[in-house]
Amino acid sequence: MYDFLIIGAGFFGSICARELTDMGYKCLIIDKRNHIGGNCFTEKKDNIDIHKYGAHIFHTSNKEVWDYVNKFSGFNNYRHHVLASYKDEIYSLPFNMFTFNKLWNINTPDEAKKIISEQSKEILEPTNLEEQAIRLVGKDVYEKLIKGYTKKQWKKEPKFLPKEIIKRLPVRFKYDNNYFNDIYQGIPIEGYTKIFEKLLDGIEVRLNTDFFLNKEELMSSSKKVIYTGPIDKFYNYKFGYLEYKSVNFEHRRLDTDNLQGTSVVNYTDESIPYTRIIEHKHFQDNGSELTWCTWEYPVDYIPESVEPYYPVNDSVNNDKYKKYLSLSLEENNVYFGGRLAEYKYYDMHQVVESALSFIKKVSPTSLSV
Repeated sequence: MYDFLIIGAGFFGSICARELTDMGYKCLIIDKRNHIGGNCFTEKKDNIDIHKYGAHIFHTSNKEVWDYVNKFSGFNNYRHHVLASYKDEIYSLPFNMFTFNKLWNINTPDEAKKIISEQSKEILEPTNLEEQAIRLVGKDVYEKLIKGYTKKQWKKEPKFLPKEIIKRLPVRFKYDNNYFNDIYQGIPIEGYTKIFEKLLDGIEVRLNTDFFLNKEELMSSSKKVIYTGPIDKFYNYKFGYLEYKSVNFEHRRLDTDNLQGTSVVNYTDESIPYTRIIEHKHFQDNGSELTWCTWEYPVDYIPESVEPYYPVNDSVNNDKYKKYLSLSLEENNVYFGGRLAEYKYYDMHQVVESALSFIKKVSPTSLSV
């Protein structure tokens, strides 16, 4: 009999397994995939760490989180600089004075602010992503660098998406193209998978194990459960499916030492079917004479058939999630955590923080098994 069954070997599940094991509890962690690490899984090929599920850059201003992950890996000093390609023109991301200079041939923040103010003067209180984007950066930037990319990525017109999505993207009126402002940033020197191997050292792990194919037996083998999968699936979609954005990743080995000169280029023209190309060696160049790149193609989310990646947190889905949340709060021996179980757009550092917070706030009494 296990003290804890943990479903999902991503950051939330793996941190809980590590901390609970160190507290003396017996844990079993399972994952339906054939590897640990969840979407952060990296695979080394030709001396290049390939981010199998998209670019993952660890960034945080929370020293506790940074110190915690550094117990399991050293990090390099990588800083994320993203480019946008629109009809063979290259722009700097996130939106900053380099972007505005290229687009409008202006040099000062005041000039940029005046143009944006003029182009967005009709929008007083944004109600959707399109209006929020125009309010932040004006119509020109929206039309070239946001509209097409967003339609491809989310499979929806921007005016039908919540404004909160675009708020995650920084806008700077200075010549600064560092994507993140956080104090601590970097890529694990040995790749993310090594972190998970150390987190799960000495803990029983079963891969290729689908919780839902053997739910009753697995739950009966443990006193308590920590679940990190889709919350709607846990309750057999009682209130309907929650909506996600999904992606297909096409990995290619190319016989060149440098395809695009940077780690990530976003393709904002709607006519191009992929949203971005990732060149993995730029995260940490280990001197390989060839390169591995990943093309990302948005796909329609089909429950049970397509992997859920990013929650669509509009009012309809959020209201549906609240119903599932109410059910989860009635559980006595099942805890829900992580991106899918909480239906939140989490970055890695936020998942780490959430897992550590969960371990802290659940008292030894409530954890007694």
